[in-house]
Amino acid sequence: MLAAALHGLLLSIALIMPIGMQNGFLLSQGAMHKRWLGAAPAVVAAALCDTLLIALAVLGVSAAAFHIIWLRLAFGIVGICFLLYMGWATWREEPRDTDQGDQGVWNIKRQVTFAASVSLLNPHALLDTLAVIGGSATVYTAWSTKLAFGAACAAVSWIWFFVLMTIGHMASRAAAGMGTKRIINRLSALMMCASAVYLGYILSTFR
Repeated sequence: MLAAALHGLLLSIALIMPIGMQNGFLLSQGAMHKRWLGAAPAVVAAALCDTLLIALAVLGVSAAAFHIIWLRLAFGIVGICFLLYMGWATWREEPRDTDQGDQGVWNIKRQVTFAASVSLLNPHALLDTLAVIGGSATVYTAWSTKLAFGAACAAVSWIWFFVLMTIGHMASRAAAGMGTKRIINRLSALMMCASAVYLGYILSTFR
């Protein structure tokens, strides 16, 4: 069990470190809130989604479902439309002054919705989970080792996401202002649109 947990720990650290769409969103949310835990809803939502994907990957359910053509196409089309809409809305959004508190930052509902979208509709996250974590989990046949492997993978997500929120919050003190927030919004919008295009590419080439 210890070896399986260590395997999951090291594998997840290697997969989660690059700053992609999900990590970038959590960094930006940490930066936009004056309170350290202001972005906690986004962090918890993203971590829960990762935990779900890891559980499905370890059980082998997600890989099987992804090979059902109509289900894969339906999921992909909904994902592309949602990502493009969120990208368009985020690009058009103008940040408001937050000197009087956390006015103008994303509310809990929007944080949770967007965190779920960049977690469940993120092509890189899906490929990492299905191909890498799911594939690696197949070497373990005992449920105890599968559980240890999956739990270690999920623990990395929870810890890393809170670290990202903290880094973003600390960095915001050195780069405060509406100009910075506008740049964050634009970068987030571009990442969403690029992710939608990449998701479409994956759907068109997946066999």
